[in-house]
Amino acid sequence: MQSKRKILLCAGAAALIVLAIVLLPGIFAGNAAEPVSADGSSVVYFTSDINSAALINMYTTLKWKPAGALAVKISTGEPPNSNYLRTELIGDLVKKINGTFVECNTAGSRGRGETEKHLQVAKDHGFTAVAKVDIQDANGSYTLPVRGGKHLRENYVGASFPEYGSYLILSHFKGHQMAGFGGAIKNVSIGMASGEGKAWIHSGGKSKTSPWGGEQNAFLESMAEACKSVFDRLDNGKRMAYVNVMNRLSVDCDCNGNPAEPDMHDIGILASLDPVALDQACIDLVYAAKDGQSVIQRIESRNGLLTLAHAEKIGLGSRKYTLVNIKN
Repeated sequence: MQSKRKILLCAGAAALIVLAIVLLPGIFAGNAAEPVSADGSSVVYFTSDINSAALINMYTTLKWKPAGALAVKISTGEPPNSNYLRTELIGDLVKKINGTFVECNTAGSRGRGETEKHLQVAKDHGFTAVAKVDIQDANGSYTLPVRGGKHLRENYVGASFPEYGSYLILSHFKGHQMAGFGGAIKNVSIGMASGEGKAWIHSGGKSKTSPWGGEQNAFLESMAEACKSVFDRLDNGKRMAYVNVMNRLSVDCDCNGNPAEPDMHDIGILASLDPVALDQACIDLVYAAKDGQSVIQRIESRNGLLTLAHAEKIGLGSRKYTLVNIKN
């Protein structure tokens, strides 16, 4: 009964969001972006268009000014058939902003678990033809402190992390076989973690060598804590911006080389300076979708919303947001 009540509450809130999108097309479009709206909620920008021009427009709408070398955190995608963001969609933006693709090796993957093999996947998937690709943990880890964590006291990211002044977190939003869903928070936490960092997060701070056997809720909360450590280091998030693309919405993540075929429609592109608000808006749009039941079931079966609740609790961002429709 409690699970059904959660679905109804989330779907009801999301229905209001969709209504606002329909009734208020283009609100604030063309104005300087504001990270917080008049009522104190975080601003999340939305477009139903999913193409290169729309992606550039969403980034531009943020009016975010990166400092120093700009890293673009993506997933290179597990071969052979994952749903990673294709360079036909993201390539023009990355060239325009002179970004460097950054990734870290996976824990136990055959295709991307070693730097040389990972770079080959990046080449095969077209990333090296667009921009430089940096596998950040090729030379080990860089330690970040975790302040106020329930499970973690430190987080281990790739060794080249401090070589970049700013980070654009460019994420494919989808379900996830372990976390329930993957969006901006997961792309920062697990995505930017070195091999030992991934094990550390998955185990809830118990192991640097094995990602397996950890307690589920500790893992979910540790993702929020790891993300907060990156956020804190980058001037309390001032040197970070986030874009989520809601296409190819499989229940499985891009670390799965043979994911389940999506059974819901593409939704759009969302952007924000608040990763919690951004992921929450994506969640709400899934709950509002008539064909979102498979992804909803995957989220709830893994208790995925706990990550957002803990992220808000520790000050990473707000689950309260204003959704602003951008017409391209």
